[in-house]
Amino acid sequence: MELKFIKLTACVGMAMLLGACSATTSLTAMQPDTTIYIKDAKGQDAPRTETLATTSFGHYEFKAIQPGQQPFYGVLPLKFNGGYLATDIILFAPAAFFNLREVFPYYQFDVAKQCLRYRKSEQDNWVEYVPTAAEKQRAETWFKQSGITPVTVTAKDNQ
Repeated sequence: MELKFIKLTACVGMAMLLGACSATTSLTAMQPDTTIYIKDAKGQDAPRTETLATTSFGHYEFKAIQPGQQPFYGVLPLKFNGGYLATDIILFAPAAFFNLREVFPYYQFDVAKQCLRYRKSEQDNWVEYVPTAAEKQRAETWFKQSGITPVTVTAKDNQ
């Protein structure tokens, strides 16, 4: 009986740890007919939500295209998750190499202004982010070397 309890507890613990290794985000665009590519994204109908793995050292390069505009390249800003760090220290310190940063819950792409907005909750104000020249170059290089399926995102939530 005790062995079954230990196995059940271990399975539940592993499921919780695996579930905590990803974060969901909502992707929208200011302009209609914007196509957004994101490294490691699955691609679905848009506007869409996307689940991306947490990371400590990785990045999510993006490319946003809107007819008549220059392509918009960059790297998604990620948020630090202190709760994961505390859990990693208490339960399994090497996990800190994999899950300290995650995507913000909301991103909005503005190809015309070449900026990205993000926020933690729907009630928060948007934070505007303009990728650096190095981030733009990094993303452009990555997309030239790989094939990502496009997903069209409609304009929504222009706050």
